[in-house]
Amino acid sequence: MSHTVGSLASLVQGEVRGDAERLICNAAAIESAGPDAVTFVLDESHVSRLEACRAGAVILNAKIAAGLKPCPATSLIVVVDPHAAFQKILPEYRVIRGRPQRGVSPQAFVSPTAKIGVDCYVGPGACLGEDVELGSGCDIHPGAVIGPGCKLGQDVVVYANAVLYQDVTLGDRVIIHSGAVIGADGFGYRFTEGRFVKIPQLGTVEIHEDAEIGACTTIDRGAIGPTVVGAGTKLDNLIMIAHNCELGRHNVFASQVGLAGSCTTGDYVRLGGQVGIKDHVRLNSGCMVGAKGGVHRDIPEGEIWIGYPATPEAEQKRLVFSLKRVPEMRDQVRTMEKQIALLTKQLEELKAETTNPLRQAG
Repeated sequence: MSHTVGSLASLVQGEVRGDAERLICNAAAIESAGPDAVTFVLDESHVSRLEACRAGAVILNAKIAAGLKPCPATSLIVVVDPHAAFQKILPEYRVIRGRPQRGVSPQAFVSPTAKIGVDCYVGPGACLGEDVELGSGCDIHPGAVIGPGCKLGQDVVVYANAVLYQDVTLGDRVIIHSGAVIGADGFGYRFTEGRFVKIPQLGTVEIHEDAEIGACTTIDRGAIGPTVVGAGTKLDNLIMIAHNCELGRHNVFASQVGLAGSCTTGDYVRLGGQVGIKDHVRLNSGCMVGAKGGVHRDIPEGEIWIGYPATPEAEQKRLVFSLKRVPEMRDQVRTMEKQIALLTKQLEELKAETTNPLRQAG
C-alpha cells in the first residue's frame, strides 16, 4: 500500500519538511531504506547513519531536524517521539494477522473438568488437563500443554508447544511464548548416603498480569511456596528462573539471564544478557546489571553494577583502567629493578673502596 508523506505525517501528528506528495510504499531500517521507504532516527547517536541513507522519508524529532542540511531527495516528518510514530506507521506496510478463529479444535484434548471462558481459542494438539480454568479471550495455540489445576486470567496467550505444569497461575494478559516451560521441578537435592536424593517441589508458579515470558525460558516451581513473576515484567528468550525466586513489577531481563534459587528483586530491575545471580541475593528496586555480570551479593536500590564479580560501575571501571596499565607498570617495575641492582652494585663497590686497607694507606 502506498501513502504520501503528507498522509503519513497526518497519521502521527507530524510536520512535513520537504515534498509532502512523495509516495512511500514501504517502511525499513535506515541501512536498507530505499527512495520509496520511510525510516526513523531514534536519537542523536544515530544521526551519522543518515549520511548514507537513501530513504524517501525520515521520521525524527525537531532537535535533530534543525541540525540537518536540506536534502531534496528526502522528506522529513518531524514528531515528538520518532520511535512511537514509526511503530504507528509500520502496520500500514505490514500484514497484521489477527487472533485465530474462536473455538476449541476437535484435535485438542480438553478434560471434562476444564472450564473455558467465552471467546477463547484452543488449537489442534493442545491439551487442557483436569480442573484447568481459562478466563475469557484466551488463546491456547497448537501443541501447548496446560497442566491440571492451572488457572489462567483473561486474554492470556500461550503459544505453540509451551508447557505449564500443574497448578500454575497466570494473570490477565500474560503472554507465554513457544517452548517456554513454566512450573518444572526446582533443582533441589540433598546428598545423603553417597547419592543425591530429590527434595519434593510442592510449590507452584504465579505470573502476574501483563507479564511476558520469552521462548524457551524456564521458570521452576517453588519447593514450598510459589515462584513469583511480578506484574508487567518482561523476560527474554532462554532465561532461567530457579525455584522460589520472587521478581518484582516491571523487571526487564535480556536473554540467557540466570537466577539461582530464592533470589528476589524489587521493581524496575534491569539485567543485561548472560547475567548470573547467586542464590538468595536481593536486587533492590531500580538497580541494573550490565551484560555478563556475575552478582554474588545484594545490590542497593538504583545502583548500576557491571563485571565479574559484579561491583558498582565506577569501581569496576577503575579496575578495568588499572588492568590496562599493567603492561606499562610491569615495564616500569623491571626498569626500577635494573636501576636498584645497579645502585646496589655501586654502593657495594663504594663500601669496598672505603674499607680497603691499601686505599686507606695511600
